[in-house]
Amino acid sequence: MIRLFDSHCHLQDSRVLNVAPRLIKEALHTGVAHFAVNGVSEKDWHLVKEMSDTYPSVVPNFGLHPLFISDRTPDWLKTLKDFLAATPSAAVGEIGLDKGSKGKQIDFTDQVEVFRQQLQLAKELKKPASIHCVRAFGDLLEILKSMGPFPAGLVLHSYLGSAEMVPELSKLGAYFSFSGFLMSMKESKAKKMLKSIPRERILLETDAPDALPPKELTAADGNNSGEASALPENINYPANIHHVLAYVARLLETDEKELAELSYTNAVGLFSYEGSRLVQ
Repeated sequence: MIRLFDSHCHLQDSRVLNVAPRLIKEALHTGVAHFAVNGVSEKDWHLVKEMSDTYPSVVPNFGLHPLFISDRTPDWLKTLKDFLAATPSAAVGEIGLDKGSKGKQIDFTDQVEVFRQQLQLAKELKKPASIHCVRAFGDLLEILKSMGPFPAGLVLHSYLGSAEMVPELSKLGAYFSFSGFLMSMKESKAKKMLKSIPRERILLETDAPDALPPKELTAADGNNSGEASALPENINYPANIHHVLAYVARLLETDEKELAELSYTNAVGLFSYEGSRLVQ
């Protein structure tokens, strides 16, 4: 059986939390060996920690997502540091910048300040950080260049940036993670971008419960059984990483098993920092 690593998901999300145990079990059965579960605010960090304490396959990530910074408390950074100190197996995330329709409603100067603080923390702890970036790649690159490089690595999750930015981002320590959102990009552009990425920096993810692959793919899915089949039709789940694998492999014109092993090895290497349960 192939091995896969879901490099970015949110199984603590209220839309799937109650069925997460079954979704994890079903995904494990299809070859998904690890799940990098990302918190997004102070309100869900404890859920991520509880999930990682319960399931050895879960790699916890704690971070303040740009769309949730307005709800932060005055002590948010201390709380984040406390969670990371109490959970040596944890990385940083989800953090980032957003100038999309929702992000436009949140002060961008505020976003940048919160992002920089968390990036610095990840660098000090020598942990990778999982980054959300929507319509802000110029700003992102500027910040990363001013603070980098990042030898512990960065996950550019659900990457939809240009091929032209890949070399500079790679030099700074970025890995490029792909989800079902890639299928919304024009195929020729996606293919060009994928082929520009160094093979040792390719990751796969689901971003579950978001980034559901197109309905025509999931409707005839042999992995869609048990709890997954009972979910609302717009909800994504970790076993759908197989659709992402197939799509990326087709655009790269490479074998699925080869890409699965490559992305798995890349993710294990990235998440094998001091304290990680992946370190043998």
